[in-house]
Amino acid sequence: MPKAIIVRASQLALTAALTLPLSGCLFRSHKVEVRTSTAALRSATKDEIVTSLNHEAAQIKTVNATVDISPSVGGAKKGKVTEYTDIRGYILVRKPTMLRMIGLFPVVRNRAFDMVSDGQTFRISIPPKNKFIVGRNDVTYPTQQGLESLRPQAIFDALLLRPIDPENEIAVLEASSDMVVDPKSKKLVEEPNYILSVIRKGQDNQGWLLARKIYINREDLQLSRQIVYDGNGGVATDARYENYLDYSGVLFPSKIEISRPQEEYAIRLDVVKLKFNEDLRDDQFALQQPAGAQLVRLDVPPAQRGAAAPAPSAPSAGQAQVLPARQPPSPQE
Repeated sequence: MPKAIIVRASQLALTAALTLPLSGCLFRSHKVEVRTSTAALRSATKDEIVTSLNHEAAQIKTVNATVDISPSVGGAKKGKVTEYTDIRGYILVRKPTMLRMIGLFPVVRNRAFDMVSDGQTFRISIPPKNKFIVGRNDVTYPTQQGLESLRPQAIFDALLLRPIDPENEIAVLEASSDMVVDPKSKKLVEEPNYILSVIRKGQDNQGWLLARKIYINREDLQLSRQIVYDGNGGVATDARYENYLDYSGVLFPSKIEISRPQEEYAIRLDVVKLKFNEDLRDDQFALQQPAGAQLVRLDVPPAQRGAAAPAPSAPSAGQAQVLPARQPPSPQE
């Protein structure tokens, strides 16, 4: 076959391939249902968001709360999720670092757990298992399960938003979106939001590290979610905030969901009573090892825990002292 005929045939084939799609024979189109939120949205700059967050953080000095606690344990690592019965809880927080949290079983009101932290060390008493756990917030050997996995620092970080430090942190604003449930249709819709990434200056030549991601709801410009990262860039705490109410002039979420993906446990806190900025005494943050309770040291490697070792010494002056255990601190105490 002559070469000119072959070239001509190839050109005709190419022309046909290009023109056939235009006739609608080789493709079809369809409409995509766009489900976007119809809520009225507010706008803010990065500086306005940072100023607002720091103002809200500065408002709260102490927290005295009665909450319903809904804990669950498990996930992909364990292959199952165990949900515990809701328990009544009491939470005391005093800046800069003090926290105490007590959980009571329903009906009988016996203690499920009692834990305190001074920001550096923590102590957790678990009467049902006759265990007393001690450790440091900056040293973790994750071998515990169930309620033994609870850590006061995770509760503290979720309850009190830390202000953004301009000297050691950089904030970067992202205009993003999230899927929310439309109140009318009850369907998932896409709604714009803001994400404030907080990058902090690391120690010991670590450079700059991603510290937090703060999600801002654009309907009211309130905090809706906060992700706290560890030093390796992993998610340490993922907290979500809903249903803000006015507590004596302070807007605060009445529902907080705290997830710890590395330890695979989660806690939902539903606020029953809440008071801010009351005077809280040192002895309200005291927790002594119960007589006969097994001491579990989490500030040493697992291989060394079999050896007898005293509990960490009492906090230094200015911190809570180790005193005999008291009755659960109520919001009125």
